[in-house]
Amino acid sequence: MRCLACNKALNDFEATRKSATTGTYVDLCNHCFHDVEYDIESLEREDLRETNDVEDEIELDDLQGDFLDVQ
Repeated sequence: MRCLACNKALNDFEATRKSATTGTYVDLCNHCFHDVEYDIESLEREDLRETNDVEDEIELDDLQGDFLDVQ
């Protein structure tokens, strides 16, 4: 299974993420899902989450300073 947005191979955790509304699989990697996670209520298998996969975990603190303050 591959991410619908970037074509990266999904791990077991990513491949089992479902929409809580429709019950269909989301089919997005953690990186791409981060962009829509507040728009899509999801059901996730926490037992499949890889805790050592730091590359896919994006912290909001990491994003600070990435945006320009336009006035």
